[in-house]
Amino acid sequence: MSHLPDVPHGLPTERDAGPFDPPGAFSRLRAARPVSPLVFPDGHEGWLVTGHGAARELLADTRFSSRQDIGVLHVPYETPGMPAPTEPSPQIPGLFISMDPPDHTRLRRMLIGAFTVKRMKALEEHIVDIAERQLAGMARLTPPVDLVKEFALPVPSLVICELLGVPYEDRERFQTDTATFLEKDVALEEKMAAYTGLTTYLAELVASKRAAPAEDILSDLARRDELSVEELTGIAFLLLLAGHETTANMLGLGTFALLQNPDQADLLRADPELMPDAVEELMRYLSVADIFYRYATEDIELGGETIRKGSTVVVSLLAANHDPERFENPDTLDVRRTARGHVGFGHGIHQCLGQQLARIELRAGLAGLLRRFPTLELAVPAAQIRLRTDMNIYGVHELPVTWTTTAP
Repeated sequence: MSHLPDVPHGLPTERDAGPFDPPGAFSRLRAARPVSPLVFPDGHEGWLVTGHGAARELLADTRFSSRQDIGVLHVPYETPGMPAPTEPSPQIPGLFISMDPPDHTRLRRMLIGAFTVKRMKALEEHIVDIAERQLAGMARLTPPVDLVKEFALPVPSLVICELLGVPYEDRERFQTDTATFLEKDVALEEKMAAYTGLTTYLAELVASKRAAPAEDILSDLARRDELSVEELTGIAFLLLLAGHETTANMLGLGTFALLQNPDQADLLRADPELMPDAVEELMRYLSVADIFYRYATEDIELGGETIRKGSTVVVSLLAANHDPERFENPDTLDVRRTARGHVGFGHGIHQCLGQQLARIELRAGLAGLLRRFPTLELAVPAAQIRLRTDMNIYGVHELPVTWTTTAP
């Protein structure tokens, strides 16, 4: 009988196996017990899902609720200034990622038309133009430069601001607030101040769009009388946060991964037709939106374990996407891989609404970057790159890069 790893007390976060692999504890647990017990800092005895099959099963099963208002919310991290919860959190209007059907269905259905494959394809040329303009501006700078600041963050911010109708000149305000909100170790008071600042800004914005709608997604929603300003604000918060944070971190971390695997970057330069599969592989390999929570609404069998009603279940999409039971040599980046079935965009009814937009941004951004900067390389040793292990969306805080410039 194989030895079972010790039950973790709190969720491991250190990337001790490397910047692109799951924490070693996740991989050991996945090999021994893909659905394993997890003791939360507040003493709650919940579960951690690391296996690919179990993760897809859990995400597709609506008996595992996404709501935060039907049971005490147990967080697997120590959070400064946050007392152990004693009652459920209130439901936030419009935040459909934390809802179940029928509320989730009602709100998501209103947004599906804005993010169809057809509509996103119609925007592709414009998104390529945005990426190329940003790359042209970066090329005029004297290296080294921070690729996150000059490219990875501006591109998705420009795109989502334009789509939603958020003034791009307000980007520093919402980027600062969302970064503070996503930081794991920030004090509760500071986190809530950032959230309040962002939602106050967005409430004013959606109220102005209800009074004078334009041609953008928030205006389209504001025209719907059945949506309250509070619901519009919650929807705007979710779309703005997800629309720039996830893609920005995929662009930054994806570039880091390609620079650490120059043979893969060379393959993409030699054959740009590989880029669509490469984006899927990078989504699998990196899985920047990693940790998700579900609440068992009844006793449920999962992966040979009985999850009792009231248990909080944590699922690691990164560990699932590195499961050797599903992907051969999963810790290897292979841009020629067909990574079909990965859960980098989630699975089930909460699968990422903006996944087609993200794919287009990643294809345009990475293809343009590799083509325009054939000699791109890190400007510092890889060990000095500061990883976002302190954030709820993984990536790099900065990515100093350099390239060979030619004399005019």
